Amino acid sequence: MTDGVPATAATQRETIRLVLVGPSMDILGGQAVQVQRLLRRLGELDGFVVEFLPVNPRLPGPLRLLQRVKYVRTVVTSMAYVISLLWRLRSVDVVHAFSASYTSYLLAPLPAMAIGRMYGKQIVLNYRSGEADDHLARSRFARWTMRLAHEIVVPSGYLVDVFSRFGLHARAILNFVDLDRLDYRERRTVRPRVLSNRNLEPMYNVACSLRAFAIVQQQHADARLTVVGEGSQRKELERLASTLGLRNVTFAGKVLPDRMREYYSDADIYLNSPNIDNMPNSVIEAFAAGLPVVSTDAGGIPYVVRHGDIGFLSRCDDHESLGGQMLELLREPGLAAAVSARARRESLTRYVWPAVAVEWKRLYRDLTQLTA
Repeated sequence: MTDGVPATAATQRETIRLVLVGPSMDILGGQAVQVQRLLRRLGELDGFVVEFLPVNPRLPGPLRLLQRVKYVRTVVTSMAYVISLLWRLRSVDVVHAFSASYTSYLLAPLPAMAIGRMYGKQIVLNYRSGEADDHLARSRFARWTMRLAHEIVVPSGYLVDVFSRFGLHARAILNFVDLDRLDYRERRTVRPRVLSNRNLEPMYNVACSLRAFAIVQQQHADARLTVVGEGSQRKELERLASTLGLRNVTFAGKVLPDRMREYYSDADIYLNSPNIDNMPNSVIEAFAAGLPVVSTDAGGIPYVVRHGDIGFLSRCDDHESLGGQMLELLREPGLAAAVSARARRESLTRYVWPAVAVEWKRLYRDLTQLTA
């Protein structure tokens, strides 16, 4: 017995067997990065045995060729994924499933939750998409099946509020950065060196960043913009940069997390212009690296960036305001250093592993004292 609750096998062993179910780094994005960070950090804790189960497993040998064929890829990958769930979930205590929205929710976390429930495991749905409001409004099935989870965990107070509007309880456990993989530099003198680090997809509206940068380059001919990320809009965005007559714009493509420290170190302003978002890893990484943040106020970003205090916010798709805020940082002595110093202090208290680890350990230990 533990506090009057019958102990499960996990509490009797005093070891929690946990599997993280989410995308591998083959699908480079915020979810994959947080999966790998959590996997590494939890594996360092006493009392936890942690495994990773990818939602996008690589097929062995010649079968991998099937994953290059459109539509066939989805079928064979999904079959391999479900088989791996049936095999590996039997031996764990907690199934921690990472989730995006829409079809991704159906293909990735939902099978893990259903099979985990079938085996009597404790289920954590770690929902991380800024599209939650629309997803939940459109899909009664999603709202119903999310109740398979014993706990819904989200990375921001914004998503806590969204889930609450649909009668679902969620708790916030924030994203965190690995400080040992970032270099901090105080920006006392600000150069027109701008960084964008988002996937090149419509929801992230990188086109707005290009237009905002054009305003900066009108006054600073030597201004540079580095666009990190890959996606369906790359060619369109490259054409837009040419149409706007932009110079010194580099499309760096996909960059692995271990190399991002170079890009954060080289830049003096972080620019972010999504129309839909939740809690971008790149914003809190910019905080930790000492980069002043200029962003639109999409979704959960105002829960992270306080305008005029630890960053600057504009309305979505307002490139003129974003450009003006960057010019203010370049014009006002000491402004960037003061804003980024406050953001850095906040990152060291809220967005680091010691602060977040307490919450994850409490969650897993609470769950393994419950009956299925």
